[in-house]
This record gives sequence, structure tokens and C-alpha cells, in this order.
Amino acid sequence: MKKVAVIQDLSSFGKCSLTAAIPVLSVMGIQAVPLPTAILTSQTEYPSYHSVDLTEKMPRFTDEWHKMGAAFDGIHTGFVTGSEQIGHIFEFLHTFYTDGTTLLVDPVMGDRGELYDVFTDELVGAMKDLVRRADVITPNVTECCLLTGKPFEQLASYRTNVDYVAAVEEAGRELQAETGAKVIITGLNPPELQGTRLVGNLYVDGERSHHSLQAYNGKSYSGTGDLFASVIMGGLMRGQDPVETLALAEAFVSASIQATSAEDIPTVAGVNFESHLGMLL
Repeated sequence: MKKVAVIQDLSSFGKCSLTAAIPVLSVMGIQAVPLPTAILTSQTEYPSYHSVDLTEKMPRFTDEWHKMGAAFDGIHTGFVTGSEQIGHIFEFLHTFYTDGTTLLVDPVMGDRGELYDVFTDELVGAMKDLVRRADVITPNVTECCLLTGKPFEQLASYRTNVDYVAAVEEAGRELQAETGAKVIITGLNPPELQGTRLVGNLYVDGERSHHSLQAYNGKSYSGTGDLFASVIMGGLMRGQDPVETLALAEAFVSASIQATSAEDIPTVAGVNFESHLGMLL
């Protein structure tokens, strides 16, 4: 069985990060090996939460796993608390990344055009260094703008889907050219046309690009990006074509969102993805 080291936080409530990645990878036939960057009582969009930072503990995981002779087919990074943790991730890569390892970096930094409150410009610089090491990068539109220096506000100025998607693809191609990685941009949100709002995703590598758009229900749930990136990681481990895996991730997340919306569950609580895990078998 292939093994993926998953380096991100453990949030008890919110169905995100490790509590999203572990079941998705497991049902896809991959052993998820967690390295928690922090433990939170709930994800950070809850009105109140407590966080235990594990920055100082991360090197112990690296050392102990190295003593065990551990090896990983994939390494998947997500939420980190700061640039010091990214330094520890580089040490982890020095120890465990080989020619046969796939590194997926989900550069969790912001959304809706804004950097998350807990992050700094220093973290953005460190994240830029990390994505240069990645084989696959899964930013949302905001994070792609942060990584490339593109103004997010400019995207909001486009009046057609075609122009909007072309602008996002240009940013994706720039990120792909700089890093050499496969780039999957999530959370495309083109302008509303005739009362219809769409969301979507875009894939870019050195040879091709692909995007898809679908109807938007107006709600943004915790953890959907983590679920999406975890399906992408699972597909890579199974040797699936990235565009095929992109379609699977979209179908899985969309079904989970629809079921959750029908039950009127608060968006901070995440989506009820558990009953849809069979789609990933």
C-alpha cells in the first residue's frame, strides 16, 4: 500500500485538513500518515477556538520516522502556522523526498481576495519557496494571485466568463512556468450572467489546460478545498490522469455540498462527505 505523509493541522470541528484528508486517502487505497502542524478545537472560522501550535514538535516526527526507515510515495502539505513550519517542511523533504516521491502543496493562505488574518507577508514569501519544490500545486484563485503577484481585484473587473477564465489561466500558466509543477486552481468564480453564478476549477501543465464550470449555490463550506486536494493526491497515487481525477474531485465535492445544503448545516461545520466516500473507490 502506498503511503502519503500529510503535513497539516488537525481541527476537531470543521471537517477540514487532516479530518478530511485521512478518510479520503484511506478510501482511495492509500495510507495517510499524519504529521500535525497544530491541533485546534475547531477550524479558525468558528467564533472562538483554541490552537496548540506544534512547530517545535515537527522535527521530532522527521527524526523518529527516519530512525524507522520510513519512506513515502507522496507528501501532501496544507495549512501551516508560519514560515518556521515551512522551514521544517524543507527539512522533511531533505530527509524523505526522492525521485519516486510526489509532492503536492496546497498553499493555504487566503480566500476571497484576502490573506487570512493569521498569516503574514513573510509566510507568503516562504510559501513561494515551497511551491517551487512541488510537483503539484492546488491554490485557490486568491492564493494563485498571492503566489504570482497578480491583482485579485483585476479578476473581478472582467465582465464575461471567457475573459475571466483566460485571466486565471494566464496566472496559472505563469505559476506553472515558474515552478514546473502541475497547477490546479480551485474556486473559479466568474461574473454573474443573467442571474446565474458559476464556480469551477482549472488545470494547467506544460502541455495542456482544462477548465470546468458549474452552478454555484451561493454557499462556501469549510474543508471543501482540503477534500478536493486530497482526492487529487489520491488520484496521483493511483496513477490516474489529472483531468480525470479533477472530474472525480468535482463530482465528490459537489455531491457533498448538495447533500449538506439540503440539511441547512452551518457552513463552518463543513460538508457531510462521509456518505459519498464510495464515489472514490
